[in-house]
Amino acid sequence: MNDASNAPRAPQFAEPASLAKIEFRRTGALAEFILNRPHALNAFDDDMRRILADEITRIARNADVYIVALTSASAKAFCAGGDVRRHVSEAKTDPAKVKRWFAAEYELNWQLDCFSKPSVSLIDGLCMGSGAGLTCYNTHRVAGEGYKWAMPETAIGLFPDVGVAHVLGRMPWGIGLYLGLTGEAIGRADAHWLKLTTHCISRAQFPRVLTALADCQPVDPLLDGLHERQSEGPLQASAAMIEDLFTGDTLAEIVERLRRASGASADFARQTLGMLNKRSPISLAITDAHIRAARTLDLRQTLIQDYRLAVRCLEGSDFFEGVRAALIDKDHAPKWRPSRLEDVSTAMRDAYFEPLGAGDLALPTRSEMQAARV
Repeated sequence: MNDASNAPRAPQFAEPASLAKIEFRRTGALAEFILNRPHALNAFDDDMRRILADEITRIARNADVYIVALTSASAKAFCAGGDVRRHVSEAKTDPAKVKRWFAAEYELNWQLDCFSKPSVSLIDGLCMGSGAGLTCYNTHRVAGEGYKWAMPETAIGLFPDVGVAHVLGRMPWGIGLYLGLTGEAIGRADAHWLKLTTHCISRAQFPRVLTALADCQPVDPLLDGLHERQSEGPLQASAAMIEDLFTGDTLAEIVERLRRASGASADFARQTLGMLNKRSPISLAITDAHIRAARTLDLRQTLIQDYRLAVRCLEGSDFFEGVRAALIDKDHAPKWRPSRLEDVSTAMRDAYFEPLGAGDLALPTRSEMQAARV
């Protein structure tokens, strides 16, 4: 996917009154959450977050539940991202409310990572932004044949959040930077190579998986037996070239390598530069620094840093402008400030990472979370 088409999707129509945005279903030993906003590609909002967070806490303390599953009622998407159009609209009148939303979502990401039971996401279609945050921390992540994963936030003036910088920073070095900066989407073969997924299983087998889990069948042999071996994906085939171009010590060095690329790398480098030139320059700068820093941070620390960056993005202009251009007016002509990467100073970038003092996100330690049986 490219530029604005990578942007997390938002609802286009009013919410159907008869449908729950997320359904909770208990069957035998299985607790299943079904994302149910198909008209909005399951754009994740605070109602959905609240239901999931509350029930997960109860399930952790319920000895009759063996495993949790996250599924989707949409054939097109698992979750195409957060409800960013709503965030932008509300932030104009009540920025504190939107800051609380970001904090609550990051708290949920941490809760999912600390959850004390097996969890499996059955993913087919788009899995972007908030969708990645819902699935990355499951113990088992199953990709159907339509799986498509991306973190496209630099196209709308944000950055890869929901803790995913921690994931990108642990990929083969250079690959994570490439995915985070460009927002390029990948299929299940490359996702499995990068360990974003644990298994590749046809969507037609998802009901069989759920039935077996409800009967308390052990999850590992079940999924191992259904796993479909994958051929080399396009990202893996280009890995050596990407690693060569994206292992510069700074973002400026990466851009210079792309500009100077020749031979077999020339076309790829030119196309990649074209993508980067459409992204928010400040988003590119903070994304590069965030992924590099996350290599030495744990997930909890990464999420705390996510919140600092999100607050500063809400205080800036590019997030509002990016969503306007991609999802509201759809002119795909954002006016970034600053407009060029060269004009983003180190001081400007570093200011996004400054602690918020008493306003920083407070997350319990992992031991505290697990002692509370989440």
